[in-house]
Amino acid sequence: QVQLVESGGGLMQAGGSLTLSCVFSGGTFSLYNMAWFRQAPGKEREFVASIKNSGTTTYYEDSVMGRSTISRDDAKNAVYLQMNTLIPEDTAVYYCAARPSWIDENPYTTADENDFWGQGTQVTVSS
Repeated sequence: QVQLVESGGGLMQAGGSLTLSCVFSGGTFSLYNMAWFRQAPGKEREFVASIKNSGTTTYYEDSVMGRSTISRDDAKNAVYLQMNTLIPEDTAVYYCAARPSWIDENPYTTADENDFWGQGTQVTVSS
């Protein structure tokens, strides 16, 4: 069974940067598309960024595009999300997700029943 463990959250200052990490186990990492989602208090979970198993294609939600980078290291079975110029609206629980690449060829921008999830890591951005 695929397991995902996120780390790197915490209390951040507006304008600062962070890097979230997610370690994958229980499967062949290179066969999975990976994504980050987030859920702010009182809001639904939303897509943040994703990267295909090849590592060559990435997608970003509009509000983080240009100040965020998703990357993966297949040697470490890990995916990362670097976010710069943090704003209070980035405050949320950030979740790592994995989807088998052979199931869905569409851009990984929405969650579905094929996804595996981590437990989440809290990011709080103070102004």
